[in-house]
Amino acid sequence: ISPVPPYSREQPIFTTRAHVFQIDPSTKKNWVPASKQAVTVSYFYDSTRNSYRIISVDGAKVIINSTITPNMTFTKTSQKFGQWADSRANTVFGLGFPSEQQLTKFAEKFQEVKEAAKLARDRSQEKIETSSNHSQESGRETPSSTRASSVNGTDDEKASHGGPAEAHLKSENDKLKIALAQSSSNVKKWETELQTLRESNARLTTALQESAASIEHWKKQFSACKEENDQLRSKIEELEEQCNEINKEKERNAQLSRRLQELETELQDKELELEELRKQGEIIPQLMSECETVSQQLQAAEKKNKDLEEKVRTLRTEVEESKHRQTNLKTELKNFLDVLDGKIDELHDFRQGLSKLGVDN
Repeated sequence: ISPVPPYSREQPIFTTRAHVFQIDPSTKKNWVPASKQAVTVSYFYDSTRNSYRIISVDGAKVIINSTITPNMTFTKTSQKFGQWADSRANTVFGLGFPSEQQLTKFAEKFQEVKEAAKLARDRSQEKIETSSNHSQESGRETPSSTRASSVNGTDDEKASHGGPAEAHLKSENDKLKIALAQSSSNVKKWETELQTLRESNARLTTALQESAASIEHWKKQFSACKEENDQLRSKIEELEEQCNEINKEKERNAQLSRRLQELETELQDKELELEELRKQGEIIPQLMSECETVSQQLQAAEKKNKDLEEKVRTLRTEVEESKHRQTNLKTELKNFLDVLDGKIDELHDFRQGLSKLGVDN
């Protein structure tokens, strides 16, 4: 059944879309989704009752039907989530919006409607006081009309006399009776509404007391959560220190593993060298015999070298002596050539003398 029938005078004044939640009635802590997806949430204004309601319908199911009162408060609990308590419905509604801007617009409209509801309540109280004063005045005027009727007689007597004064008094008496009846009906109506307001006030007081108790409970839960959070933080710090130690130990193990691989590589190289040395050790006797042969050959070569050196020294001596003799021979040859040149000059002079002698002859 729709909360807003077609013949109702309620009209939507603001509409948005949001995910609807209700507080878990058993725990008063967790949120229970009232809709599987985002639904339309609207503010409605009833011009006959001068009241405002928030209404949301998911298919054929009414999930929000909350009349806004001046005592309600819309609270933003996050950037995209807000809530308000409805004491008449004995629950707390929560709305999740797609954006912070939509949440802000909804909260501003809630405050505007709340002020309008407060103004309407103040006007209703003024009307109640005015009606009460009017009924009191009517009550005070009633005895006078009674006295007038008693003085002037009954209605039948007035009719029998038929004077204009009696007719005027009769009309005034009728007017007073009608006003009294209206005042009585208004008083009953306002008494009913006052009783309704008192009941609403009592429910609001109960809801406020429950909210206060819930706040105390939440405070205790918050303190417990805070202590648990501090313990978890200290535990996390200890675990982080342990993790740091484990990381350092892992790093040391990695270094040891790298060093072990290096040592294994060096060991393999040493084993290869040892194998080479073993192979070389097998040919050492042959090398020793060859070495002895070479030593003997070397000794023979050294002896032969000494003989050759002796011969070289002898040859050098002979060469020196030969050089000395050659020097002497060169000196003697030079002297001989000098003498020969002198002789040749003498022969030349002698020839010239002979030639000259022959010419003269």
